[in-house]
Amino acid sequence: MFKNHPKGLIAAALSNMGERFGYYIMNAVLVLFLCSKFGIPDTQSSIIYSVFYCGIYVLSLVGGIIADRTQNYKGTIQTGLIVMALGYVALAIPITASSDNTAWLLPFTCVALFLIAFGNGLFKGNLQAMVGQLYDNFEAEAAKQGPEALAKAKGQRDSGFQIFYVFINVGGLVAPFVAPLLRSWWLKSHDLIYNAALPKLCHDFLNAGGKLPADQLANIESLAQQVTGNPEVVVNFGFCQNYLQIFNEGVHYSFIASVAAMVLSLTIFLVTKKGLPEPSKKAAKKVEGYTQEEKLAMATEIKQRMAALFAVLGICIFFWLSFHQNGQSLSLFARDFVKTDAIAPEIWQAVNPFFVIVLTPIIMAIFAALSRKGKEVSTPRKIAIGMGITGLAYLFLTVFSAYMGWPSGEAFRALPVAEADAQKAGWWVLILTYFFLTVAELFISPLGLSFVSKVAPKNMQGLCQGLWLGATAIGNLFIFVGPIMYNAWPIWKCWTVFLVICLVAMSVMLGMVKWLEKITKA
Repeated sequence: MFKNHPKGLIAAALSNMGERFGYYIMNAVLVLFLCSKFGIPDTQSSIIYSVFYCGIYVLSLVGGIIADRTQNYKGTIQTGLIVMALGYVALAIPITASSDNTAWLLPFTCVALFLIAFGNGLFKGNLQAMVGQLYDNFEAEAAKQGPEALAKAKGQRDSGFQIFYVFINVGGLVAPFVAPLLRSWWLKSHDLIYNAALPKLCHDFLNAGGKLPADQLANIESLAQQVTGNPEVVVNFGFCQNYLQIFNEGVHYSFIASVAAMVLSLTIFLVTKKGLPEPSKKAAKKVEGYTQEEKLAMATEIKQRMAALFAVLGICIFFWLSFHQNGQSLSLFARDFVKTDAIAPEIWQAVNPFFVIVLTPIIMAIFAALSRKGKEVSTPRKIAIGMGITGLAYLFLTVFSAYMGWPSGEAFRALPVAEADAQKAGWWVLILTYFFLTVAELFISPLGLSFVSKVAPKNMQGLCQGLWLGATAIGNLFIFVGPIMYNAWPIWKCWTVFLVICLVAMSVMLGMVKWLEKITKA
């Protein structure tokens, strides 16, 4: 796999894989963890998640600025890994939330999330910049051997970043299994089993002073019998507090695995960093860009390129808004509407990276075959197709949810346990949904980066890559609207909104394809 690629690629990929492993452990459980620990509504938990996810990308700009100004990319990356580790250490502290400490414990948790986001910002973009510099140096060496060697070296860049992307998803594939396994082990050690619905009912019981409506009280008693295996278990304050404490302690301990992953990534980076280049050297060589005369002569072209860039960024905002429901409304959907007696809802987030690893070589082969036949699909058209495929995921969910007659998430959770269990879907629903979303991701995410590199003016490459991260941040900032709709309307209406968003974005993109193709060929 690494043959004919720069030697530093494997080191960078492994460093990134360890960090992603730690990150995805936390990401897989975050929304559900905030709800189960603090008893806050899905909407509030989702807003915290959205701001956190947005912060990761916004702070990547800050991390890039810090590295640019200090000219110390490797030191910035090391600091990022350490700061992230501190954030995970804070999350790993098993403090049980109560009415007496929530006022400071929830802000403390948010500070821990900020440390993770800031550390990620210091790490993420700067390591990718190093990978880019690896290939700049690789191509420069190949140029000394002649045009043929240079052409071959340039052909390796795309596959190199795809290898790098696959390693990210290897970490993402394994990570979602860790938290549920540790949580289930901790529960089992206390003669309890996992149930996704019980923590909220426990919080409701405690907040209501034990005076729940008869239907809710019947639900919590039924679930208590399931998790204890004791048909005579008494549901009281002690039972609810005990289950919440043990349930959440298991999640807290899973964050220790994230700390270990940060330490592993830092160790790999420290051992191999001498073989990695400094992107600052690249920047020093390319400050010139266009001369003043060239800038004046090409002002119109630059404006067109920037207009094309902003047009595509606008489309991609709506992609990330729809795609990243995998950590929001789709996680809640897995918790509420899918049978989780055998598979915890967090584990379903492993389906996406699994499909990325499996489907990437297939899609690469299809693109290569079309190119050999002279039927190459342009990058803008691929992005439009990706939006259409995203729409297919939500079309499926809309039709299936309407067929099942499912109410809103909140109304469904209020149903009697036996009635709700009878209406839950099988695992195949999530598999098919994530299949469509992953294919769409492979059409949009890496190809969007490619488009940015094609249209960005020479003297604005860094700014334009920052704008891509900014567009991703905006999309992530608004992903909380998914859970709001999910809990307020029959869920087919929620999926319909995302379907319409995807279809409109695809139509707009198709309408711009010829103009965008012209710009990229200029």
